[in-house]
Amino acid sequence: MSDQSFANLSLPPAQLKNLEHLGYREMTPIQALALPLALAGKDLIAQAKTGSGKTATFALPLLKQLNPRDFGTQALVLCPTRELATQVATEIRRLARYQQNIKVVTLCGGQSIGPQIGSLEHGAHIVVGTPGRIKDHLRKKTLSLKRAKCVVLDEADRMLEMGFIEDMRTIIEQTPASRQTLFFSATFPKDIKAISVQFQKDPEHVQVESLHNDQQIDQQFYICQKSERLESLVKLLCLHQPQAAVVFCNTKQATQQVCAHLREQGISASALHGDLEQRDRDQVLVQFKQLSCTVLVATDVAARGLDVDDLPLVVNYDLPRDAEVYVHRIGRTGRAGKAGFALSLLADSERYKFDAIADYQQRELEFEAVETLTVEAATIPAPPFVTLCIAGGRKEKVRPGDVLGALTGEAGINGKAVGKITVMDYVTYVAIERGQANKALKRLTDGKIKGRKFKVRKLR
Repeated sequence: MSDQSFANLSLPPAQLKNLEHLGYREMTPIQALALPLALAGKDLIAQAKTGSGKTATFALPLLKQLNPRDFGTQALVLCPTRELATQVATEIRRLARYQQNIKVVTLCGGQSIGPQIGSLEHGAHIVVGTPGRIKDHLRKKTLSLKRAKCVVLDEADRMLEMGFIEDMRTIIEQTPASRQTLFFSATFPKDIKAISVQFQKDPEHVQVESLHNDQQIDQQFYICQKSERLESLVKLLCLHQPQAAVVFCNTKQATQQVCAHLREQGISASALHGDLEQRDRDQVLVQFKQLSCTVLVATDVAARGLDVDDLPLVVNYDLPRDAEVYVHRIGRTGRAGKAGFALSLLADSERYKFDAIADYQQRELEFEAVETLTVEAATIPAPPFVTLCIAGGRKEKVRPGDVLGALTGEAGINGKAVGKITVMDYVTYVAIERGQANKALKRLTDGKIKGRKFKVRKLR
């Protein structure tokens, strides 16, 4: 048995079997450092990057503490965004499979509060949510944290950046003093230290490489006039022909301007910014992950919770004001040992930002003029998939297998033409190879799913 084996931990045999079934082979560095401490009931500050296995690091200890017969809320996980909360809740449910009837409820803004209140009335062992909506439920007295044994702040530094510090304080103050408090954060700013001093008892501080290994990310910088920035971005995209790329802008206005320009050039693009309605935001993210939209043009705050395992390219249309933000942006490519690629545009007046990024990474960086590049292609290919939206989801008991069956049944389309299927509460998104999209749309419109008719439309 290796030193990194989960079998070395004080976990129930049924959970160890479940971990093996879920493909948890060996502990990641953060798990090996933090799990023994968290399982022993210690308070913790853990510095680790996204994708390091931190969800299991807090989920395993809080699941071990649960009393399944008590339907009061025994654990609370606070996340900065709805997307991250949804990912975390999904993973906790998987890790909870070793014991029956563990109820995990997600409470986030952007969704109607009524159904959430209904879910809470039936009890919730674990609540995962965003600070604003958790505070709403506490104020309405639809949620009580008086029996919480464990409180987790996931991506605590992001919650601070987004202005949630007072909400975080208000929420933690409504939990028992005897609770276990676990902080997970990529960075450790002074505000996190202040909250830790206020709410944690002798916390252990563990840290693994908190920023992505930028050595596996090829960083290239191009200087250009501000007036030529849009044309320069198109030039870079045409040169590299990515199947998927995230373009970062510093403002909502810039995301809209860049997105409109890319579309004019025949490039599939969608904007992601803080003013989008939650439904539109979900749709944009799903299309990007399903490879039916090539370029996602995003602000930093809007991109929180965007977790794409295999992102080939990140572009900084605007360099951020903070070098650490730059490193977080480019860390979205080059994950899981893959080589990553990051391109950045800068004006002559932004040389100080370039210098700050080089200093922060303690490495030599170079830039060249964008005019030196020779580009033959005038645009990039259309995305390989088209996303169809079905007006029925989890609440109507729709499952991915039902959609696949409806598409591929007698004389249906080839299963290989069906990409990712994403089932949400009230809608389901299915990716179809572009050449088969119209046939699939007709098939779903004319046919039935689980014996029922659903409205289906093709997303642009």
